[in-house]
Amino acid sequence: MSGFTRPPLAPARRRLVLFLVILGIVGTIPGAAAATPTSREVILATTTSTQDSGLLDVLIPMFERKTGYIVKTIAVGTGQALALGARGEADVLLCHAPAAEMELVQSGAATNRKLVMHNDFVIVGPAGDPAGICGLKSAAEAFKKIAAAQAVFVSRGDDSGTHKKEKEIWAKAGVKPAGRWYQEAGAGMGQTLNIASEKEGYTLTDRATYLALKKHLGLKILVQGDGALLNIYHVMQVNPEKFDKVNGPGALAFVDFMVAESTQKIIGSFGVKEYGEPLFFADAGKGENELGR
Repeated sequence: MSGFTRPPLAPARRRLVLFLVILGIVGTIPGAAAATPTSREVILATTTSTQDSGLLDVLIPMFERKTGYIVKTIAVGTGQALALGARGEADVLLCHAPAAEMELVQSGAATNRKLVMHNDFVIVGPAGDPAGICGLKSAAEAFKKIAAAQAVFVSRGDDSGTHKKEKEIWAKAGVKPAGRWYQEAGAGMGQTLNIASEKEGYTLTDRATYLALKKHLGLKILVQGDGALLNIYHVMQVNPEKFDKVNGPGALAFVDFMVAESTQKIIGSFGVKEYGEPLFFADAGKGENELGR
């Protein structure tokens, strides 16, 4: 057979072949396909109270309409939310455990931490009040009386912001709670309130979740107003410089949204129509020494 010379490829075909070759090489690089995250998804790790109170049901659709981002909410205890942030498994955090939050910021895992709102914790229990704590002004004194009476106390027991506050109060009271009367639910605030109601026991709760669920509970507020019961919420980004899979722009957009004047107005009025009082007090731009009921 006489010699055969392959005709040269047309320029367009040469470009196509070159593209396919490059594509094949890139496809062999481990992790290359995973290098492009879903940039429109924002993972929010937050305390259960922001969800159980219904606040996120109002705010998240607004954020999504305004920005085009899609929020994936993980509502867990604040300790678990902060742990997700520490591992770079969330983009933005909304929590209520200031000391633990600052540890995360100081470690470099979180940044751009901003004050959003506050409400307060209250001690609730059955109307019969077997421990006789109704009207006390000191949360620590109330806890002492509950322990002395060995009245049922249901703890969240989940390292949440509420659980952290509860442990602070027991420490202040000089009591190490233990025994059949002290029961750990290992659950969110809504479920813990339901258990306390069923067992006719006491528990510590944020006011917002209690008011949102009050009509289904056999519990009443017995102790409130102690300065130690202040409940402060901050929003912060998981640091995109430390975790390359974090959606930095989406997280920044959520932080800015939470402290925007229009959002703060909604937070400040949330619950007034239904409960006669706001479930949260809007605080963006304030110093923490300005907070209080």
